[in-house]
Amino acid sequence: MMNVHKIKQEICEIGDRIYKKGFAAANDGNISYRISENEVVCTPTGISKGFMKPDDLCMVDMTGKQIGGRRKATSEIKLHLAIMKERPELKSVVHCHPPHATAFGIAREPVPQCVLPEVEIFLGDVPIAKYDIPGSQDFANTILPFVKKSNVIILANHGTVSYGETVEKAYWATEILDAYCRMLILAKSLGRVNYFTEQEAKGLLDLKTQWGFQDPRAEMNNCELCANDVFRNSWKESGVEQKAFQPPVYHSERHQAGAGGPADQEALIQAITDRVMAALQGKS
Repeated sequence: MMNVHKIKQEICEIGDRIYKKGFAAANDGNISYRISENEVVCTPTGISKGFMKPDDLCMVDMTGKQIGGRRKATSEIKLHLAIMKERPELKSVVHCHPPHATAFGIAREPVPQCVLPEVEIFLGDVPIAKYDIPGSQDFANTILPFVKKSNVIILANHGTVSYGETVEKAYWATEILDAYCRMLILAKSLGRVNYFTEQEAKGLLDLKTQWGFQDPRAEMNNCELCANDVFRNSWKESGVEQKAFQPPVYHSERHQAGAGGPADQEALIQAITDRVMAALQGKS
C-alpha cells in the first residue's frame, strides 16, 4: 500500500531543493504526484516551495477538482494533469523556473545537442513549447506535441516542466538541463562550443539504446543527429530560431569530400576578405 505521507515528505524535500537551487523564487513552482487512478497530491498556491510541510499539500482528482487539503491547490495543476493523462506510466511532475534553461525559453533558442555525453543519454533533444497564459487549459495543451518524446520541456517565456517515475527522478531532468544550459552559456562566452563528430554522436545514441533509453532520433532516417531536427517543425509556431548556437552539419558525403565543412567556410571567408582588401588597396 502506498505511503501517502512519505510521498508528501518527498515533495517537500524536492520543493526545498528547487528553492535552494534558485529554481523557484518566492512562491514560484509546483510539484505533483499521482497516488491512484483518480487522485493526485500537489503543492498549494501562494507558498514558498522551500518552506512547505506535508500538511500544506493538497489533493485533486484527474479533472482538477480539489478533494483534499486546507490550502488552495496550485493554479497550474492542469499542466500536471495533461502530462499524467498522456504518460500514465509516470507519476510525478515538477514545474519551476531554473534560470539558465528558462533563458533559452525567453530567447526562444533551441538547446544544442551533441556537446555533453550525460545530456545525450539522459535528455536528448529538448523542445520549447509555445507561450500561453499560465494556468489555462490552452497553456496545459502546449506540451501535448512533445510530452511523449521528451521527459523535460522548456516553456517559452516561463520555465520548465519535467516528469518521471518518482518525484526525485522528475526533478533530476530539470537539474541536468539547467546545469547544461549554464555550461553552454559559459562556453559561448569563451568564444565557441565544440560539438561531437558524427561518429561520436552515433556512438552515444547506440549506447543510449543499449541502456534502454528511448530517443526519437533513433526512428529518423538520414537525420542530422546534432541539428535539433526532432522538434524543428514546431519552431515556427513557438517562435524558436537558432541564432546564438549554430550546430554542425553532418551530411556524410559532403563531410567526407570536404564540401560545406568548417574548412570550406573558413576558405570562403578568407577569399572574401582578400577580395575586399585588394579592392581597398586598389582605391588607395
